[in-house]
Amino acid sequence: MTTIWIILIVVVLFILWLIGIYNTLVKLRNTRQNAFADIDVQLKQRHDLIPQLVETVKGYANYEKDLLMKVTLARTAAMGAVTIDEKIKAETQLSTALQGLKVSVEAYPDLKANQNFLQLQEELSDIENKLAAVRRYFNAATTEFNNGIETFPSNLIAGIFGFTRETLFDLGQDRATLAEPPKISFS
Repeated sequence: MTTIWIILIVVVLFILWLIGIYNTLVKLRNTRQNAFADIDVQLKQRHDLIPQLVETVKGYANYEKDLLMKVTLARTAAMGAVTIDEKIKAETQLSTALQGLKVSVEAYPDLKANQNFLQLQEELSDIENKLAAVRRYFNAATTEFNNGIETFPSNLIAGIFGFTRETLFDLGQDRATLAEPPKISFS
């Protein structure tokens, strides 16, 4: 009779242990999703600001229509992305297009002196800095989740319940350039 109780206690403890690991993995996944929701807020603000910036630049940069079209198309793609992975890819492309726009603006001294443009550029800089902060938090949450599903013994439970490795919000090849906050020049 004592042996049955010991076996029953071991089985119950094992089940509680499995439940604990599963719940931890769910919490880590939810933390990652919540972190991306913070990114979504900043991305929406960025998406709302871009048309104003493009229109302001259009008035000065008549020869940059191709570049402005790339920014507009990248914004449209980013707004249409549904999954976290699609959004990461689209936002990386949008960041690259915005970098090209920033470089192009340097050729237009009148534009750089325009108050509306300066205000938009300052707002974009603020949003980009906030995006960098929430991206770091998202990547930390993603790394913690990935560690949770890849370390033993939770990897066994993760495999059974279909938890898979998630993507970091990487800035791609141009990481060093994009990691720098946008510079505002008043000259």
